[in-house]
Amino acid sequence: MDATEILRNYIGGAWIEASSGQALPVENPASGDIVGQVPLSGPSDVARAVTVAKEALWTWRRVPAVQRARTLFRFKNLLEKNFEDLARIVTIDNGKTLDESRGEIRRGIENVAHACAIPQLMMGTALEDAQAGIDCESFRQPVGVFAAITPVCSPAMVPLWFMPYAVGTGNTFILKPSERVPLVHSLLFELAHGAGFPAGVVNLVHGDREAARALIDHPDVAGVSFVGTGAAAEEVYREAAARGKRVQAFGGAHNYSVVMPDADLDRTVDVLIDGSFGCSGQRCLAGSVVLAVGDIYDALRDRLVAAAGKITVGPGLEPGVDMGPLSSGRHLDRVLSLLHSAEAEGAVLALDGRGKRVAGSPGGHFLSPTIVCEAQATAVLAREEVFGPVMVLGRASDLDHAVALIEAAPRSGSASLFTQSGRFAREFRRQSSLGVVGVNVGMAQPMAFFPFGGAKGSFYGDLKAQGEDAIRFFTDAKVVISRWF
Repeated sequence: MDATEILRNYIGGAWIEASSGQALPVENPASGDIVGQVPLSGPSDVARAVTVAKEALWTWRRVPAVQRARTLFRFKNLLEKNFEDLARIVTIDNGKTLDESRGEIRRGIENVAHACAIPQLMMGTALEDAQAGIDCESFRQPVGVFAAITPVCSPAMVPLWFMPYAVGTGNTFILKPSERVPLVHSLLFELAHGAGFPAGVVNLVHGDREAARALIDHPDVAGVSFVGTGAAAEEVYREAAARGKRVQAFGGAHNYSVVMPDADLDRTVDVLIDGSFGCSGQRCLAGSVVLAVGDIYDALRDRLVAAAGKITVGPGLEPGVDMGPLSSGRHLDRVLSLLHSAEAEGAVLALDGRGKRVAGSPGGHFLSPTIVCEAQATAVLAREEVFGPVMVLGRASDLDHAVALIEAAPRSGSASLFTQSGRFAREFRRQSSLGVVGVNVGMAQPMAFFPFGGAKGSFYGDLKAQGEDAIRFFTDAKVVISRWF
C-alpha cells in the first residue's frame, strides 16, 4: 500500500471514500515508517452504512440458513487461500511476529468454520402436546443491524469473533476497527465480497471515537460488540444499554498464573514465557501476573529471568525473531511510565528491558521482556493493565491466598494453575469466579465452539463471544404455541 493512499470504507457492497476528507497516518511499529492513511469517518458515513445494512436485512434474513452457511464456507475458503497475505499485513500493521500473526488468522478462521454450522446451531426446540392438543415450538430469529468496535490487538481475529455469527444467523453487520491497525480489514472485506455476501450485509467503516460513538447512538443499530480497555468497555456498555441495545463489551484485565510447589518447573517456565511475552504481551489473555506459591518463588524467578533474557526482539517479518515491537510510540511511552511509577513505589526489575535498540530499525517501538518483582508493593501495576512485555511476579502463601489475591483484583480476565495435583486443580477451578480458567496452560483461550470472555470489570454484558453464547446474542427466541380445531 502506498504511504499516501487513504483507505476506503466498504458500504453497500462498494468501496467508498469517507466524507470528511480527514485521515490519520498508519505506522509500521517495527520501523516507524508510514504505510498508509486511515480515514476519519463521521456520523454521515455511519448513517449511510446503517441505512444500507437495514435495507439489506429483510432480504438476507429470509435467505435459508443452509444458503447463508454456503456463503460462509466460501468466505472461509478464501481466507485459507489468502492466509499468508493476511498474516503478513497483520505483522506490518500490528508488529507481532509472522508466526504469531499466522496463529491469529488461524483462530479467526476457526470461528468462521464454526459459524458454518449455523443450520444446526440455530435449531430450536419443540414439544408435542405441551398441554392436551397444544404444541409448543421455539425458533431462533435474527434481531437486526449489529456493529462491532474492535481493538489494536489481533486486528484480524477479533472481528471474526462477531461477524460470522452475526451474518450467519441472518443479521447484517458493520465493523469499525481501531484506526491504529486498519490495513488488514480491506483484504478481509475484499474476501467477503468475493464470497458473495449481498450488498449491505457486511460493511466496514473506518474512523476513531466519533465513528464509534455514532454507531452506539444510532437508533437502527440493534446491538454492539466491543473490545478495548476496561474503562472504555464500561462506558460502551453503559451508553449502548441506555439506548436499549444488546451489548457485549470486553475490557482489559490482568490474567493470572499460579505456580504451585509441585509444578513441573521446566515445562511451566516455557509456557509462562510464551503466555506473558508472546505478541509482546499485547493480547487480551497475556499472562501478566505470576503468583509463586510457597518456597518456589526464588527458583521460579531465576528460571523466568534466564528464559526471558534469551528472547530475540526485532521486526516481526525477520526470521529468528521471537518478539516484535509495541504497537505505537505512544503505547511504548505509556508502558515505560508504568514501569517508572512501579519502581518509585518499591518494585524491583529483576529483568529490565528498557532502552532496547534494534539494528536497522531505529524508529521501532521496542521493549525487551521485563520482569517486575516485589509486585505486592506495586500498587500501579495492580491497578493498571500494562498490555506489554511485562511480567509481574508475586508471592502467595498457599492456594487459598493466591485465589484471594485474584478475586480481589477489580479486572480479572483469566487464571491458570500450574500443578501436578488433581486436588489443587479441582479446588482452583471450583473457587475461581473468572470466566476462563486453565490448568497447566499459559493462555486459557477456548476453542471457537466454547464461549469466551472475562469477568468482573473485564466484561460487561450477559452473553460472551463464540460458541452458544454468540448464537444467543445475535438471535431472539420466538415461542409459538399452536392448537388446531
